[in-house]
Amino acid sequence: MKKILVANRGEIAVRVMKTAKKMGIKTVAIYSEADANALHVQTADEAFCVGPAPSLESYLNVDKIIEVAKLTGTDGIHPGYGFLSENADFAKMVTENGISFIGPSPYSISIMGSKLDAKAAVSKYDIPMVPGTEGAVDSIEEGKVIAKEIGYPVLIKASAGGGGKGMRLVESNDEFEEQFKRAKSEAMSSFGDDVVFIEKFITSPRHIEIQVLTDNHGNGVYLFERDCSIQRRHQKVIEEAPSIKISEATRKSMGEDALKVAQSCQYSGAGTVEYIVDAEGNYFFLEMNTRLQVEHPVTEMITGIDLVEQQIKVARNEPLAFKQADLSRCGHAFELRVYAEDAMAGFKPSIGTLEEYQIPTGEGIRVDHGFIEGQEIPIYYDPMIAKLITYGANRNEALERMKKAINDYKITGVETTLDFGSYVINHPEFKSGNYDTKFVETYFDDYVAGSSKKEHEIIAGFVAKHHWEKELTKI
Repeated sequence: MKKILVANRGEIAVRVMKTAKKMGIKTVAIYSEADANALHVQTADEAFCVGPAPSLESYLNVDKIIEVAKLTGTDGIHPGYGFLSENADFAKMVTENGISFIGPSPYSISIMGSKLDAKAAVSKYDIPMVPGTEGAVDSIEEGKVIAKEIGYPVLIKASAGGGGKGMRLVESNDEFEEQFKRAKSEAMSSFGDDVVFIEKFITSPRHIEIQVLTDNHGNGVYLFERDCSIQRRHQKVIEEAPSIKISEATRKSMGEDALKVAQSCQYSGAGTVEYIVDAEGNYFFLEMNTRLQVEHPVTEMITGIDLVEQQIKVARNEPLAFKQADLSRCGHAFELRVYAEDAMAGFKPSIGTLEEYQIPTGEGIRVDHGFIEGQEIPIYYDPMIAKLITYGANRNEALERMKKAINDYKITGVETTLDFGSYVINHPEFKSGNYDTKFVETYFDDYVAGSSKKEHEIIAGFVAKHHWEKELTKI
């Protein structure tokens, strides 16, 4: 494999190109008209415009991407995450055109792309599952009966869903009809598929995921866990590895079960098995993501393994060079997703120009980013600017480095989630590790209407103090 086309944009495209260049592999970038001056375009050896700004006309333009790949003599296509990364038809088209897809097979993507198909495949392996329906729920009447049997609260979830879309929490029978209709409508508009099912809602849950890596020769390992419980609108914003709430016995059990999940769909490459963990420490299979995760850097930091490099090697049909017994964890890592969003206004996107953009540096600090000073944040795509990662010998050291990195990160021209990140990592519940997926709505009151005035004053005061401290550093 001498040349790779990265079918993506932003920080993940730059991230993949960095490893490819380290391996002596040439890179090809694709870009929309809105991204003509983007960092990933400047980073690649070759770059080609694939269409206008809207994703459907550019980054999702399969025919054009294949055309560019063939024109440039590309050996492999890396999809990154988002866009076409979990599109089985795209993976199939890539391989049918004689190009290696740097990811799992179309079959694996298809099975795990449907939550109901995934549950059916995994159920054969005696893996803990959240109580719920085995198939689709077609009517309100049927759903009410099932919800009553399971016991409220329940979640109505889109089978083809992700990122919290097509997901509705139902607290009582009176709410069911409205939430059922909303879930189906949102699922259809987001995924073109309104199939939904019902699961028991686990109260005070933690969101724990296991990184797996498998090859085409029957070998597989798990690279321990990430705690992804700090979320807004069911989307992760801060992750850490390892989790301080998972015992060694549970870690081993979850890892071994994650490899069974991979086996259930004949998986090959880097993938992530996600679990919900209840207050008693019981874990339940949630889904498998058949791609590189946004938060993969924290795993790389504590294991020393470059996951993109491993993806490329597996795509070259190389066997894994290590076994489970060879792997160990060292230290602790955090990742903060730096979005162009105003957290104090309900995480509303903040579109504008990066008038000042200076990334932090120093020991244990890593920034995966896709922008440069003076560049505009396009309105057409996900508003992520960068991923800020810190590493330390222990959790406290990694936290202290994150505090410093946030203070040293200079961004003006748009609002960002840096202040939100400061609030979280300084919060007593987060510092103690006693948090769950409801942290944001419980403590960050502007995220949920009706939160206390007192909490609002605390947050506003904290953010004002943080801004003042940053101003002092300029004097």
